[in-house]
Amino acid sequence: MSDALSTTSPEALVAQFWETLFARDWERLHVFFGEDSVYWDVPAGPTLAARGPKGIVARARSVLDSLAAFKNDQIRTVNEGDTVMTEHHEIWRFTSGEEIVLPCLSVQVVQDGVIALWKDYWDMQTLMGPAPAEWREGLAGGDFSWIVDATGSR
Repeated sequence: MSDALSTTSPEALVAQFWETLFARDWERLHVFFGEDSVYWDVPAGPTLAARGPKGIVARARSVLDSLAAFKNDQIRTVNEGDTVMTEHHEIWRFTSGEEIVLPCLSVQVVQDGVIALWKDYWDMQTLMGPAPAEWREGLAGGDFSWIVDATGSR
């Protein structure tokens, strides 16, 4: 973790995180997480979560690397104490030309200068229904070494 991040407010740290994620800067993305950090998509359930910088970045890459474009339309951010909630639309553009606008609510809990918990709330059918079959098949055949069970992570 860089000293600049460790002295940053939770809201500023999460803003930097979003900028890094949507740039798909995988090397830099590692600095936002500690070894015990957890990420999970709530619709997929806690048994398909990722832990630690390596697992979280591998999880993100497994879904996002094959997209032609990945953008963010941020609507609002609310911060209270160590918790930052961001309402946003993720814009997914596939190499085959399809584009999906995915409404999301993301919750990040910042502790000791890192995102200790990141949970995304979105609708599975909004993403998977119109996603191209090739992309869905790519997910099914991907690397799942990052999977951990985060049941009980709050």
